[in-house]
Formats: sequence, C-alpha cells, structure tokens
Amino acid sequence: MAAAAPPPPPTPAPEGFNDVPRGSTPMGYPLFSRIRLAHPTDVPHIHKLIQQMAVFERLTDLFVATESSLSSTLFTSPPFQSFTILVLEVSETPFVEHLQCNNSAYPPTIKTHNLDLPIDDAERDLFRSNGGDAVVAGFVLFFPNYSTFLGKPGFYIEDLFVRECYRRKGLGKMLLSAVAKQAVKMGYGRVEWVVLDWNVNAIKFYEEMGAKILQEWRICRLTGDALNAYVNA
Repeated sequence: MAAAAPPPPPTPAPEGFNDVPRGSTPMGYPLFSRIRLAHPTDVPHIHKLIQQMAVFERLTDLFVATESSLSSTLFTSPPFQSFTILVLEVSETPFVEHLQCNNSAYPPTIKTHNLDLPIDDAERDLFRSNGGDAVVAGFVLFFPNYSTFLGKPGFYIEDLFVRECYRRKGLGKMLLSAVAKQAVKMGYGRVEWVVLDWNVNAIKFYEEMGAKILQEWRICRLTGDALNAYVNA
C-alpha cells in the first residue's frame, strides 16, 4: 500500500496576528465599565475624586469636605429622593453577572469599550474597588429639584467627574446618560447642571449631548459668613 501523503503545511497567520500584545485582542484593548449606586463604603474613593475635581477646577481653596461629613449627609434617604451618587467602575476583566451589585432601585449598567491603547492608571491601587480587579474611575452626584414652569420635578447634577486617564473614552457620556435615563424613567421634566466658562471641552461635550447652554442666567449663592449672618434675621 502506498504511504499516505503528508498533511498540507499550516496556513500562515495574517501578518502581525501573532504579535498582538498580551491583554489585547484583534479588536483592541477591552475595557469593561459598570455604573452602580454608591454605598457608604465608597466614601473614601468619592472624597478623593472630589479632591481631584477641586484641583482640576482650580477651586481647592473651597474644598473643605471630609470623609466624615460626606458619610453623615449623603446616605440619609432612598436613592433618587435626595442626594444620589452613581459610581463608575472599570476593569480589564468582565464583571461577573452573578456578582454584580444588585439593587432593585438601580440595576447596574455594564458596557464594553474596545480601546486602541491600554490605559496606564498610576492610581489603580488607590482607587481599587472593594479589593477586586475593578477600580473607581468617576462618579456623578445629583438630586431632585423642581420646575414651576413645567410643573414637574427634575434632577440637578452637582458633580460629574471622570479621572484624567479615563477621559475621552465615552465614560462621562455614560454617567450623564444614566442620570438622563433615570429622569425620563421617573417622568421628570429636565436635567440641569452648571459648567465653568473656561472649560470649552466640557461645553462642547454637553452641547453634543443635546444640552442647551443658558448664557443669560447667573448663579447666585449665599454661603459662609454671608449665610450665617441670617441666623438672627
């Protein structure tokens, strides 16, 4: 009997295929994100994020909040009825469905992002979430307000912040969209916030999200000694 013909040589892989760096895929570098309700154990991370936001906004002279003051004031009411914080977490590995932070008031929102380059997070250990692989990358804090013209409640966003190494990845859009989606779900009439006039990148981003910049309005504020002067009014 004649010997069987040798098997054909293996088809060579496409050029560069075997050179895909570890941690990447042919689609890029996956980053998994999750938005969930904050809980009191998140306060140390939230406090650090607010501190970084004060530096970015050049307002460190106004930053006096402490972890204690945040803990005692932020978690006194059910979500969406008063102060509410959504935390943004990211991970290089998928969030396991059965280990998600389940909360009937707000089921976590999960998304996968395919990035061209990996993210170098020098503060990964500082912002590690509950000792796992995920890290806290940002947050949004908001609470109800009311429009007498619409005859409806709305949400006012006090703070929305994403750490610098995670910006321009669509994560800020996720946070803002989460608040807007919740407002629609609850039948609210609008979502409002303010932006510093020099932050042209943020202004452009908000306009691209469909927000209208109200140039004719100004913020009025009573605080510190000016507020305390009314104690005996």
